[in-house]
Amino acid sequence: MATNDPIISEVRDIRDRHAAKFNYDLKEIFRDIQAKQQASGRTYAKYPSRPVVTTTTATPNN
Repeated sequence: MATNDPIISEVRDIRDRHAAKFNYDLKEIFRDIQAKQQASGRTYAKYPSRPVVTTTTATPNN
């Protein structure tokens, strides 16, 4: 489903330009966001990691 919403287009453009600064490297983008959070002096909510859920694949009964 495509949208022509100008606000969504603007947000996506800003996000793309930010990612391009880090050659679309997710680890570097994340580090940049964390550094900006630290520099802001604000307090951010921290939640514990979610537990890992393991799944099994069904095996045929022959």
